[in-house]
Amino acid sequence: MAQVKPMRADARRNYERLLEEAAVAFAEHGEGASLDDIAKRAGVGSGTLYRHFPTRQALLEAVYVDAIEAIAVRADELAAELPPGEALVEWLNELAAGMIQVRGLKALLGSAVADGSSEVLARCGSSVKAAAGRLVGAAQREGTLRGDLEPIEVLRLAHGVASASELGGGDGAHIRRYLSLMTEGLRA
Repeated sequence: MAQVKPMRADARRNYERLLEEAAVAFAEHGEGASLDDIAKRAGVGSGTLYRHFPTRQALLEAVYVDAIEAIAVRADELAAELPPGEALVEWLNELAAGMIQVRGLKALLGSAVADGSSEVLARCGSSVKAAAGRLVGAAQREGTLRGDLEPIEVLRLAHGVASASELGGGDGAHIRRYLSLMTEGLRA
């Protein structure tokens, strides 16, 4: 098995600066932010960016992997604090709000739960899908959620709620209302 060589200090600094600037750029411009501008803001050439992150997807993953994992962890925290149906609704609210507040996360999270096109994304998608499965299953056992729903369907609907809320003003002010409308239709 080949050993991975540790990054030189300057390469590590470049990597960290690229992540910081990418997070800012994605927050400002969404997942379509200019990669060349990110490299310039980080004070490196485009070649350095592409050496660290060969694709836009790889950069998005590096910026948001911790946020996606935190979403999965949050599901378990809410499940410990609230009754199952309430925990699911609150988690979906936080999930949808996060997709709007952290521009670029919606596209990445959509890819993560859809197909997990990379190893990192597949792992993140699995975490989020498993968390949704636990919350959906608990709400179904409680009798507050239809028994014929699949967790992936609930995740896709939450993605749609985030998109609908963006269309309604972009700041997420309508998320709770849209989630309420959606969850009423999903009740047992």
